[in-house]
Formats: sequence, structure tokens, C-alpha cells
Amino acid sequence: MLSCSTSAWPPRLVTVPGLHGSEGAHWQSWLERQFARSLRVEQTDWDAPDLARWAQQVRALLARERGPFVLAAHSFGCLAAAQALQQGQHAADVVGVLFVAPASPKKFEFAGAFDARRLGVPSILIGSETDPWMPVADARDLARRLGSAFVNLGDAGHINTAAGYGPWPRAKYFIDTLVHCAAPLRFGEDPFELKHHAFV
Repeated sequence: MLSCSTSAWPPRLVTVPGLHGSEGAHWQSWLERQFARSLRVEQTDWDAPDLARWAQQVRALLARERGPFVLAAHSFGCLAAAQALQQGQHAADVVGVLFVAPASPKKFEFAGAFDARRLGVPSILIGSETDPWMPVADARDLARRLGSAFVNLGDAGHINTAAGYGPWPRAKYFIDTLVHCAAPLRFGEDPFELKHHAFV
């Protein structure tokens, strides 16, 4: 059996920011500082959402860097990450995805068609009852369609800096949970199902 010291483990964190990117005070920036060798998907134009181009940037990073990876996406970045994993050959290198406050595909139809299909990777989707970009019922439905565990964060706005989400230890907990659940599969042990974890 492989040991953690001789294999490419733990996975590298990859953040996938949303529209306008994530500034230094954003929880994604904080999360990057909690993990060694973390990466960020960069977009050519952070102010011009284009689903195909943004998803291609996700795929390009996964192809360029050495995995495995665990993704932490926010807002429109959630749509780009999901699209990339549904179409990319490098999805096998991704062991888990954290989707936080996904933007509504309905509001971003102009940026390209989004087809929410079940992902072949464990994932957690975090929604908010006061998110202006996605009603919580729609977030719950999106989680179901993607095959993600769903967490309702309550009155949390868009779960960004403006809503008070700078340093966010629960985000690290969610990432650690995804990595913990993936480890048995990586090292040939009995799998531990994600649904057995209590997130709330």
C-alpha cells in the first residue's frame, strides 16, 4: 500500500473565483494560505463571464499542474468548475469539489449554456438563504443535480467578503472532509462515504 510520504498526497488546493475575482480579504484567498502548494485559476478578463472560456482555464490548470487536486469554487466559478469537470479528461485528478454560493445559471444564460449533470467526484455545495445570486431552493436543486452534499448556511448573503466571509475555518473543514473521504480510495482501503459526515 502507498504511504502519504511517498505519494502525491495530500491533494493540492485549487481555488476557482467568481466574477471580478477574489480579493486578498476573501475567504478563498485566506483558504489558499492554509494549504501548501495551493493554486488559483486565473481568468483573462474577470469582468466578462464566459462559461466556455472560464471552464477551459480550469481544465488548462489541471492539465498543466501535477495532481491530485481538490477544488474550492465560488459564485460563477462554481459553474466554470462544474462545466470543466463534465467535459475535461483531467477530472480523474480531482478528488473533491467545494461549491460555495454558486451563481444562478438562469442569471448567466448570456455567458453560455450550463447543463448541470451528476459529477463523478465527491462534492459539497454550500447555499445561503439570503444569497442574491441564487435562491436557496435553487441551490438545493443544483446540489441534487450535481450529486453534491448540500449545506444551508442560513443568513449568509453571497458568502463573500461583503457578507463577512474573510477567514472562514469551516471552509477548511469542508476541504479537509473531502480529502479525508478521498484518502481510502487513493490508498486502496475501504471507502468512507461523504454522506456519513455531519456538516451542520
